[in-house]
Amino acid sequence: MATQDSIVADILSVDLSFEKQSFLKPLRLSTGLIEHITEAKVSVRLGVGSKEATGRGSIYLSDLWAWPDPKLNHDQRDERLRTFCRAIAGNLRALCGGKADHPLELGLHLHENLCHEGSSAPPPPVLARAMCASPFDAAIHDGVGQALGRSAFDLYSSGQKLPLADAILNGRACESIRHTLRPPVRAFPAWLIVGKDDSIEKDVRPWVRDRGYRCFKLKILGRDNLADVARTVEVHRGLVGLGVQNPRLSVDSNEANPSADSVLDYLHRLKEADAEAFKSLEYLEQPTGRDITQYRNDWRAVTKLKPVLLDEGLTSLDLLEEAVNQGWSGLALKTCKGQSFILVASAWARERGMILSLQDLTNPGLSAIHAALFAAHVPTINGVELNSPQFTPAANAPWLPRLAGLLEPRDGMHRLGDGPIIGLGSNL
Repeated sequence: MATQDSIVADILSVDLSFEKQSFLKPLRLSTGLIEHITEAKVSVRLGVGSKEATGRGSIYLSDLWAWPDPKLNHDQRDERLRTFCRAIAGNLRALCGGKADHPLELGLHLHENLCHEGSSAPPPPVLARAMCASPFDAAIHDGVGQALGRSAFDLYSSGQKLPLADAILNGRACESIRHTLRPPVRAFPAWLIVGKDDSIEKDVRPWVRDRGYRCFKLKILGRDNLADVARTVEVHRGLVGLGVQNPRLSVDSNEANPSADSVLDYLHRLKEADAEAFKSLEYLEQPTGRDITQYRNDWRAVTKLKPVLLDEGLTSLDLLEEAVNQGWSGLALKTCKGQSFILVASAWARERGMILSLQDLTNPGLSAIHAALFAAHVPTINGVELNSPQFTPAANAPWLPRLAGLLEPRDGMHRLGDGPIIGLGSNL
């Protein structure tokens, strides 16, 4: 039964557009090089009781990350992702359950209908489908918050029954989510991506000297531990040489490691080669194949040394128990999997003592605000990773200079400012 404070939203109309964004410098993943990308921009008009409001969301359609299929080139994948987004926009209300509901339930219905293993949805693969759905989910949450004049994280104060979320969170989704959230933090350490071929002097020094960066994510290739250890040590020593005291490091091979044993070997070799570099390494993002039911690993020996976080492999809430059974330390969340999905996953993981990080998809502007707000309310070990200032700064122009503290950090920190948080921040 709905409570007096129940929140019910109805989808009235949808608008979708695309904008091409170019990378200031290419970003190399283990699967290839990203030089330009499409930003999907969504507006959803909602009715919430007697009020109406429009919510907004956006995301980059990062095909090389979400759909690394060598049989298709970037332009082919990009066009299919756009087509998939258009299909969502044309049928959003039905995909969200076909009726008015709480925004969390609307988003979970959307994820279920597009991403469930038994779904009849054609390619792209499940991770890419979740990515395409995410700006619609964000726009729904933003619109409800705009209509009510409240943060999208302030929608769980009642005991409203949320059947899909309750099924995951033991019948008390609102309570579990409410206990996961915290009063918003307004500042986060800024993280810089350090690619395999990046020069410490040319590519890293300006961010340390001019912007005060002290946190760094290393992209390694995961195929040669001797090379990866040497690179990790080189980067750490280079940072110390630049005057960075106690640099914070994370490592991401983008699933290129063949096994947990190879990751364990990398960590042992790193510790032997440079104890200080090993100490600075705080966690590893998913090192092995994204399908954790196919690429099963026992991570317990690894996690005795360093946390290892599930990223691309988390495409269904049904996989959370499997992640625990395999010994993953926690979840490397991304807002491109959907506000509803990652909020429920966060609450589930926190109840079990798992750790969380919030990683990036080079989110610009509106999607960067969304990510920052998520990290503001959900405790993570890294704060938030926002690398659009590094790779696509031009896409942030509409929010500058008013959000320069967030999108053009100058003191090694992303800052949200002191203004009120409404929805997912489209009003900022």
